[in-house]
Amino acid sequence: MDVHRSFAQIAVEQDGLVRDEGRIGVRPQDLRAWAEEFLEPDDEIALEATTNSDAIAVMLRDVVARVVVSNPRKTRAIAEAKVKTDKVDARILAQLLAADFLPETWVGDERTAMRRRLVARRTHLVRQRTRLKNQVHAILSRNLVPTCPHADLFGGVGRRWLAAQALPADEQRSVDALLRQLDFGGDELAEVERDIAADAVEDPVIARLMTVPGINVVVAASIVAAVGDFCRFESPDRLVSYLGLNPRVSQSGNRPAAHGRITKAGRAQARGMLVEAAFSASRAPGPLRAFHRRINQRRGFQIATVATARKMTVLCWHLITKDEDYAFARPSLVAHKRRSLELAAGAPPRPGPHAGPSRDYHIKQLRDAEKALVEQQEHAYEVLVAHWQPQRPHTNT
Repeated sequence: MDVHRSFAQIAVEQDGLVRDEGRIGVRPQDLRAWAEEFLEPDDEIALEATTNSDAIAVMLRDVVARVVVSNPRKTRAIAEAKVKTDKVDARILAQLLAADFLPETWVGDERTAMRRRLVARRTHLVRQRTRLKNQVHAILSRNLVPTCPHADLFGGVGRRWLAAQALPADEQRSVDALLRQLDFGGDELAEVERDIAADAVEDPVIARLMTVPGINVVVAASIVAAVGDFCRFESPDRLVSYLGLNPRVSQSGNRPAAHGRITKAGRAQARGMLVEAAFSASRAPGPLRAFHRRINQRRGFQIATVATARKMTVLCWHLITKDEDYAFARPSLVAHKRRSLELAAGAPPRPGPHAGPSRDYHIKQLRDAEKALVEQQEHAYEVLVAHWQPQRPHTNT
């Protein structure tokens, strides 16, 4: 099936012969009618990954033996074809599927698809709010308004300062309109984050990922939405490659391999969230901060942050596949993040003596004691790395 927005071109490979079967609609009723009339239980279907390919695959995978959603970046026979039409693309897909040469992509269940939609919606709202803020800053800049002396221009104090600035009438109306849009986007963002929290509050995988410094509910939900089932990756390197955090490698002949920038394959939302989490972890005490500092001294801050994101991806794979929490977690901080998740999901507050373990995070003595313990673990990691010596490979004698 060469799938488009409103139709799909069909080609059939049977007994080594390929024939065209025309076009069908991709509305649910069209797909059901086509499946009832033409498909058999032992058929196999191939289609390239597009916007609506997952929905088509979910509808048809219970009708036939196998539905393969191929990776268009790896289907080079189609991408590099000199004659490229819908019929040719459908024929090549059928032939590659029959030869079992089609690179397959994983299709998640409905809950994973819902999580991906929520994460994508949140990312869109965050970017939209950033654009609105930048437009306000641009208006202030071109009207020679000095920099806001407060930390947050769009908070309560910052807005009062902004209202006192002298601007032309049309510019003032533009600022007011942008602030209204910003408030509306903030309400929508809070609603989406509430939906994410309600879905994540009972998920043990998200709870385990939140034991890692720098990973909150939004980061954990983004990772789980992108990955789905961690166990489908046989090694952490496969997960790193899936998220596009592995470097490009170029090697030919007897020359040594050259490593370049990361591939940036996979879902950008999860990769961006991991980089943000790595930046946060680089400022919190623990082995991850020591790792970031060591790379930063040799390669610079940006490379160190991406390397920490890669290390956190490997760490997440081990935690989930081995059913273990992060060994260097701070209990009060984990309890605080867990309680924040419950409150975001709509749980009632528990004031006073019923506050639970999350109240320890607000007790300075306990927080400082946990911080001192994690700093000792950070120092132990630095000593371990400083005295680490690579071992020679074993040889058979």
